[in-house]
Amino acid sequence: MSWLVAAGDGITLRLHVQPGAKKTEVAGLHGEALKIRLAAPPVDGKANACLVAFLADQLGVAKSAVSLISGETSRAKRVHISGVEPASARSTFLIRD
Repeated sequence: MSWLVAAGDGITLRLHVQPGAKKTEVAGLHGEALKIRLAAPPVDGKANACLVAFLADQLGVAKSAVSLISGETSRAKRVHISGVEPASARSTFLIRD
């Protein structure tokens, strides 16, 4: 599974982010990445903050457990989330690949 990798104390997600959408939601797979639409605009870090809050809420962890590894100004991002099992993340996002 290329969009989700077990990493140390949690998981790393490969994401394709679409800021400026009507609502924040998981939109399935985009190539080898999980596509997430964000309601926040890509201005002043608002989209990244929205992404962190959305992932934390969906996976039931604190925002401090979510850290952006790469892609701060790109649609292609890698995010590490501490304290989450891969099976739990797969079932949360309901992605079969």
